[in-house]
Amino acid sequence: MPAPSARERDLGVEALNRALWAAAAASVLVGAAIVATRFVVAQVPPLTLALLRYAIGVLMLLPFAWTAWRAAPVRPSGRDLFAMAGLGIGQFAILIAFMNWGLLHIGAAQAALIFSLFPLLTLLIAAVLGREVVTSRLVVGVLLSIAGVALSLWPKLHAAGSGHWWGELAVLASAFVGATCSVLYRPYLQRYPTLPVSTYAMFASVAFLLFAAIPEQWPQRVTTLGAAAWAAVAFIGFASAIGYYWWLYALKHESPTRVTVFLALNPVTAALLGAATLGEPLHPATYAALALIAMGLWLATRQPRAAPG
Repeated sequence: MPAPSARERDLGVEALNRALWAAAAASVLVGAAIVATRFVVAQVPPLTLALLRYAIGVLMLLPFAWTAWRAAPVRPSGRDLFAMAGLGIGQFAILIAFMNWGLLHIGAAQAALIFSLFPLLTLLIAAVLGREVVTSRLVVGVLLSIAGVALSLWPKLHAAGSGHWWGELAVLASAFVGATCSVLYRPYLQRYPTLPVSTYAMFASVAFLLFAAIPEQWPQRVTTLGAAAWAAVAFIGFASAIGYYWWLYALKHESPTRVTVFLALNPVTAALLGAATLGEPLHPATYAALALIAMGLWLATRQPRAAPG
């Protein structure tokens, strides 16, 4: 097999850089959506909020996805459609339901920091399945992010009367579901265009949530929301549509762990916006935690040096 030309190498590096920028932008949007969710989650139950979030996302993406789907050279098999629907329900329904339930009990910055365990879980799952090349730099970068999470939770561990840990466990379960889906998505993203896959996955989650949210009486709930709540829900839907398209684009072109490590930007976004808009205090340990996470992000995403010659 002939070695790639200099132009092909440059195009490959450019594609990887675009994927990393897409992952970074998606992670910032997720952090902003966490804060908006914290604002509205007391008025909208978790499954209902997930339903509204992705219904808006599907409506935004559908016209563009339909055009891309019609132009695609390959049509997915029934088996692939079933698998992508299952991943969509996990990524967009179960993950968000766990996250929204957790946000009923813990603050936005803390939830985002726990959710940054996502890259470690992704690395472990991908390594077990043989889909990730594990390097020392990647492991150290991920572990530094985990150290930042642990540092951020230090005051909680030693606080008197801190109460139960259901909120933290729910957010951790959310991260585990997302890590599993991120690893399993990539074969389908490499076979089919990103936009139709992301829209189809969202549509499957909306179909699932239409029934799953019935116990929350979602038809009655949505009629009682005020203008401020609808504005927050609309922003969350917008962030979901754009953010998850960028997210899947990044997964198409980069390894799952190098993409998911950018979720370390969630705490930065959520902590700053949570303090500015929700009045959530920033503990001094949070600043050191964010520094560790940033260092881990830098290490995990550094390109290896090219061999001389």
